[in-house]
Amino acid sequence: MSFTQKYFTADLHLGHHGILRHCAATRSFDTVEVMDRAIVDRINERVSAADILYIVGDFAISSDPEYVRHLFHSINGRKVVVLGNHDLDRKGRVNRNIRDLPWDIPPTAALETHDEGCRIYLHHYACRTWPAAHHGSYHLFGHSHGNLPPLGRSRDVGIDCPDLAFRPATFAELKETLDD
Repeated sequence: MSFTQKYFTADLHLGHHGILRHCAATRSFDTVEVMDRAIVDRINERVSAADILYIVGDFAISSDPEYVRHLFHSINGRKVVVLGNHDLDRKGRVNRNIRDLPWDIPPTAALETHDEGCRIYLHHYACRTWPAAHHGSYHLFGHSHGNLPPLGRSRDVGIDCPDLAFRPATFAELKETLDD
């Protein structure tokens, strides 16, 4: 199946009440529902139905599977999730609300893709090294909510990063922020 464009994002934390306190500087919303609508709207401003959206962890944290399913289907594009810590249950298994969604590929702990002629390693956590790091590959991660600045060919793609402002980004846009 073909696609138009690839986009990258992380740390949506849809349905997560605690994130409003944890990331108060970037998530100054009155309610989780208002936050969720803003996130979905910002994604859909860029991502079309024919695009691929890579979510590098922490998609949704909610005990309401129907709400999570509703949000999933509200987001444009073919969706791929690289599992984050909040996508797992307490036993380390993929959370049922995440696992049962119609992802483009099954949820995975790490993933490699290519874009703009470059090899890209996706992992929720920032890695000090990654596959083919010494051969020019790139690493996109989440988890740090904008608290880790880009380093070399590695950067946070979470929506809390000031330069992303809740928007997913193309690899070409992200690559401009990295040192080769």
